[in-house]
Amino acid sequence: MADRDIPAVILAGGLSSRMGGGDKCLLDLCGQTLLTRVINRIGPQAGPMALNANGPASRFADYGLPVIADSVAEFPGPLAGVLAGLDWAAGIGAERIVTVAADTPFFPTDLVDRLVTDIGSAPIALAATPHPKRGSLRQPTFGLWSTALRDDLRAALAGGVRKVVIWTDKHGAADVLFDASPDPFFNVNTPEDLAAARQRIEARIEESRT
Repeated sequence: MADRDIPAVILAGGLSSRMGGGDKCLLDLCGQTLLTRVINRIGPQAGPMALNANGPASRFADYGLPVIADSVAEFPGPLAGVLAGLDWAAGIGAERIVTVAADTPFFPTDLVDRLVTDIGSAPIALAATPHPKRGSLRQPTFGLWSTALRDDLRAALAGGVRKVVIWTDKHGAADVLFDASPDPFFNVNTPEDLAAARQRIEARIEESRT
């Protein structure tokens, strides 16, 4: 399977509590929703796309994507979205998926190529950025995942595992380091983050004019 045939799953299953609830991926960011920006960014890099979100799928009807809900109750975190994506992808015959977060509009345009190139023999590759004290900082919602792991992940979630890195470390996940200046994995969690994202886009527009 070529890199650009790998299915992509956009993770939007969180509660958005720091944004006051609701679907923060539908917030406007300089004339486009966050979700539109994410779709436009991952679309050229991947094959079929699906949206992991909980609740009525009809609110995303305008996007034309299959909406897949968590199969694990009580919003256990991004691993539940990964599992939903793995089950969906296995159903269409895919051997792996790439995941991206629905609130992160600046992720790398070579994300999938880099993950595929640097995964080696590992079943999982996670994006990471340099960190002055820890060496690297993983971005656990941005990864390449083998669908063969879905039953193991299902069992881990049933056993109470919630942290992505606890489960991915068990499987020897590869870290793929991306430049962090400016931070490509900046995500919009608060109204202040949304304002900062607007400033970043406006600065790019202004720079392109000069």
